[in-house]
Amino acid sequence: MKTLDELAREKCVLQPTDKTTFQRKARILQSLWRKEQGYDAGIHRGQRLGSSLPMPWARETLANYLNDAIRQVIREEVLDPDSSREKFFKPPRIFDNLLSSQPLAFNLFAVLSRDMSLATRVFLQLTDGRCQRVTKIEFEHSPGRGMKEYLDDHSAFDVYVEFVGPSGKGFIGVEVKYHEDLQNEPSRHHDRYDEVAAAMGCFLPSSLARLREKPLQQIWRDHMLAGAQLLHGDFKDGFFVLISPKDNAACNDAVADYGNCLSSTKTFHHWTLEGVVAGIKQATSEQWILDFEDRYLNFAKVDRLLG
Repeated sequence: MKTLDELAREKCVLQPTDKTTFQRKARILQSLWRKEQGYDAGIHRGQRLGSSLPMPWARETLANYLNDAIRQVIREEVLDPDSSREKFFKPPRIFDNLLSSQPLAFNLFAVLSRDMSLATRVFLQLTDGRCQRVTKIEFEHSPGRGMKEYLDDHSAFDVYVEFVGPSGKGFIGVEVKYHEDLQNEPSRHHDRYDEVAAAMGCFLPSSLARLREKPLQQIWRDHMLAGAQLLHGDFKDGFFVLISPKDNAACNDAVADYGNCLSSTKTFHHWTLEGVVAGIKQATSEQWILDFEDRYLNFAKVDRLLG
């Protein structure tokens, strides 16, 4: 029987940055997927890293993406200089990092972004009818990047959905997490955050200092970006969703802590990645969602190797 660290070392993914069992398993799972595809491992600090792909090959082939349809969306959204202007896609991570949540977001939502009928079926179910017809899906979207009337910073949603619902035009701002533990140092606080938080009226005053710190600040900023859009846009409905795997305990704990800072959850929701995948699978039987589930969520592969 192997230990998790022994298996990680064998798969060239024993990294000191992985602090949790979930992080270690997720990195191993991506190395297994890469090997199954017949792809070489990338190099990190002079050593092979099984959870990455070699550059510039990864950029040339877009091998981090599950099929040709998704790769075409990457060409249109990321590689096209006009489409990607003022958007913070992160090379080389978006090409070579198998764990990165930015490629994951494209692998999960790119097909939906080009099929509004499918997207409608999916989000109708995920929102219990709050979203009745999807009209647009964008990536790395901010309604007012750097604008003082929004957050006066460069916050953006990983995925942005506009829809028509029972009360009219609405939107969903989505942040996707996979391997992350939300322990990055918080960004510089802006006075505008306090103004938007007060206007939204859903934060407990006693929690505002806590919201400025890790692991909550990123969730708070994204939630407030949705709130700012509701305050300044022509939308009748709108909310922020954090998506993360059900076994990512760090994200679960942060969400629970964040919920304790709220007086209302109307504009904040947490969906598990497994739940989103299940919703898509109910709407379509296309191979790409099965491939997605196998790549990102089939942790039984790791458990079998542990014995």
